[in-house]
Parts: sequence; C-alpha cells; structure tokens
Amino acid sequence: MSRVVLAGSAEDEHVAAVAGAVRERGVEPVVFDSLRFPASPRLALGESIDDVMVDGSPLGQPATVYLRALHLSPLSYLVDVEKEMEENWSKTMVIFQEKGEMLISLLLRWEAQGAAIYNPLSASDTTRKPFQLSLLAGAGLPVPRTLWTNDPDAVRRFAAGRRIAYKPVRGGAATKELEPKDLDDRRLSSLANAAVCFQELLPGEDLRVFVLDGRVAAAYRIETDALDYRQHEQRITGIEIDEATKSICTRAAATLRLRFTGIDLKRAEDGRLCLLEANPSPMFLGFDQRAGTDLLGQLADAMVGAVQGHGK
Repeated sequence: MSRVVLAGSAEDEHVAAVAGAVRERGVEPVVFDSLRFPASPRLALGESIDDVMVDGSPLGQPATVYLRALHLSPLSYLVDVEKEMEENWSKTMVIFQEKGEMLISLLLRWEAQGAAIYNPLSASDTTRKPFQLSLLAGAGLPVPRTLWTNDPDAVRRFAAGRRIAYKPVRGGAATKELEPKDLDDRRLSSLANAAVCFQELLPGEDLRVFVLDGRVAAAYRIETDALDYRQHEQRITGIEIDEATKSICTRAAATLRLRFTGIDLKRAEDGRLCLLEANPSPMFLGFDQRAGTDLLGQLADAMVGAVQGHGK
C-alpha cells in the first residue's frame, strides 16, 4: 500500500495540519516523530533498501513524504536537551550524531526509491545560504550584493559608500542596518567568533512567494515598518504577480531542486526585485490564516495525488 509519511514532531502545528488535511482526503498518513526519536518510534532498517520497519510494521517505500524537520541538533526548533547537555554534553552529542545517521539514511532510501519528497535531502546543501545565493546568481537570477565574511577589512571595503544590512549566516536573528559604530575595531573583532552576512540594504516592498511542484501556488505582499518583517507584519495580502516574477520564482525553485518552498523577495531602491532566500521547510499556516489562501489544501492535494499516481 502506498503511504503518505510526515517526518517531524507530532507537536508541530504544520505537521498536525498536514496530517489532518490528508486524512480529510481519505488517506491515513504515517507521522514519524523525529523529535522523539530514538526514544520512539522504533525504527529498524535492513540491508535491502525497502526493508523499513516502524514500530514492528513494514513501511517500505512511501509514495510521498513531507519533511518538516529531523531535529538533528541540540539547537533545533522544539529540542530541549539543556539538562542533558549540562550533565554529559559529549554523550548527548553522540546521541544526536547516531540519530542523524539513521534518519538521514532513512530519507535517502526513500528518495532513492523515487518517493515525492517535500523536500529531498539531496537538495539540502542548496539551501545553505552562502551557496544558495551563488547558485541563484549563477543561474542569472536577481540577487542583492552580498558578502559573508569574518574579515573586518573586507567588511569595511564592502560597506564603503552605501547602506548595508547584516544578519547571521544561518539565520535565527533579526536583520539590522550596519551603523558607523559597527565598523570600529571592537565591534568587528566579534567576527573572530562567527562570520556574518552583510548585504546591500533593500528598502522596498517585501514579497513572499510559494512554489509547489514547479508552479506558483500563492504570493503575498507583506506590509511592515521594520527592516526585517518577521514578527513585525502589519498586513499580509494575497496578490497576483506578473509572469516575469513567476518565472524568477519557479526558476529559483528548480535551480535549488525544491518541490515546495517559500521564497522571500525584496525590492531595491532602484526598483529591482531581488531574491533573498528560498526556504526548504516554509511555515505557511499563518499566510493562509491572514490572507485567506489555501496552501495547506494545495500541499495535501499534491501528496494525495502522489499516492493515487503511485498505485497506477
């Protein structure tokens, strides 16, 4: 029997919502709780690529997988191992290392068997931001001038004569505007702890575009007074975008091999619309709720359709 598998925490609202939408369409999904693993579920992998047992039952090859998260780091969303890290950090890191070997191998098996995965692990390296933007630029897509560095002199050269925004390389903190005081030796000495992303400041409108299976599923304009709209959205409006912008977004998704992605774009002072990032596991429920769209339904339809097609 062809299956729909959801990999992520059962506590995650997106996993729960997708599970409910798939059930409404007459298919019972398998929720593989990657947050709780290895405490549960019980996973057994044999030497054959389709020899996969979950809680004592064969799972084999699913038709489609929604990969929300594997929770492979103590810093991952929803992971709480502060006590364990304090008691024995090395043992805790080994547990995460071994967990990663099992879960990554599981997802790679499913991908090798041709399951429709939203999104496959083979695309994960394309979402590392310094690499991602270089791929998009290499494909001839519009991106902002950007520098990732731990070199203070390179920052000063890059920032000369223009407004610059900065943010962590991986993300997780708000984007800020670089100020003159940030260029002194004391402030730039912190680059010895971690490299930072520096980028031409784009003061124009914010857009979020979702691409699903090679087509634009929804697009939004985000109104905000903040440089970084996250947590500062004043209004989110569903919009129609022109064919040129659709082409930029679908080409970006194809370049990065992402079946489902939320793409952030921002307009430069000269009117250019630039790609900032394509997220491999985008949150979408808030956009549906605030703009009255149905990305959830479209994703569920795609996954159920994969099951029906797999059975033919």
